[in-house]
Amino acid sequence: MKLPKIGLLAIGIALILVAMGCSEGLYEHALEEYDKAIELDPTDAGAYYDRAIGYRYLGEYQLALKDLDKALDLDPKFARAYTDRGIIRSGLGQYHEGIQDYDRAIALDPVDAKAYYNRGIAYGKLDKYDKTKTDKAKACSLDSQYC
Repeated sequence: MKLPKIGLLAIGIALILVAMGCSEGLYEHALEEYDKAIELDPTDAGAYYDRAIGYRYLGEYQLALKDLDKALDLDPKFARAYTDRGIIRSGLGQYHEGIQDYDRAIALDPVDAKAYYNRGIAYGKLDKYDKTKTDKAKACSLDSQYC
């Protein structure tokens, strides 16, 4: 289903507000805009993903996970959603689950430096330092910001 123009506008506003997230209340307003976009098209995996990122920045990790799960139900090949779900899971101490998400992300997008880097961190938390070193080196080879 193609989003009506108002849905595209809501997504655009939400993206701008999230990008400007330094001011109080902007994330909350952005989430309201994503709610509107999802209401207009509940099959839009990207809207659930974007709202999840907003929830993550607000520290609402369970809501973020719920939206990432929904995005992945709608689009099982959404590599970025696996990467970000892995980040949240790892941040909650669920390192094995996080690694599974990074594995899926890398299988779908073998040049996802962010997934390699964060998988390396998760391996480190599990005292698997050889895998940490390998993943961090791979991330660095793909994107210098991870060096």
